[in-house]
Amino acid sequence: MSAPHTTTIQVRFRDIDSMDHVNSAVYVTYLEQARSAFFRDVLDERLDRVDTVIARQEIEYRRPIDLGDAVRVDLEVARLGESSVTMAYEVYANDELAATAESVQVAYDRETERSRPLPTAWRERLSAYDRSE
Repeated sequence: MSAPHTTTIQVRFRDIDSMDHVNSAVYVTYLEQARSAFFRDVLDERLDRVDTVIARQEIEYRRPIDLGDAVRVDLEVARLGESSVTMAYEVYANDELAATAESVQVAYDRETERSRPLPTAWRERLSAYDRSE
């Protein structure tokens, strides 16, 4: 298994809410940024050009993220299914765990509007990040 795939996130002023920290909904965007970088770097794909859908996403918040914090998202494959990939995330702010998350992304056939098997090339590359093995 490879080390987690790491993405650095820049906290923007617009991410901050009235409580003076990153709004909880923005964490979902941070996960999406990490997923997009993972697809680009590991699968050599653009996330906006692949037929996948998010079937489930769950976040556990541990501590707030503030403007100016150094944020990174570590991503691993938690489970590799026939048509889906479960991704596990750890979000760090100044090297302190700020959140853990999990998402299930499903390969999708637009014509049949149903799931389809993950491409073989993806499966090979994803297995290097699969922590369940």
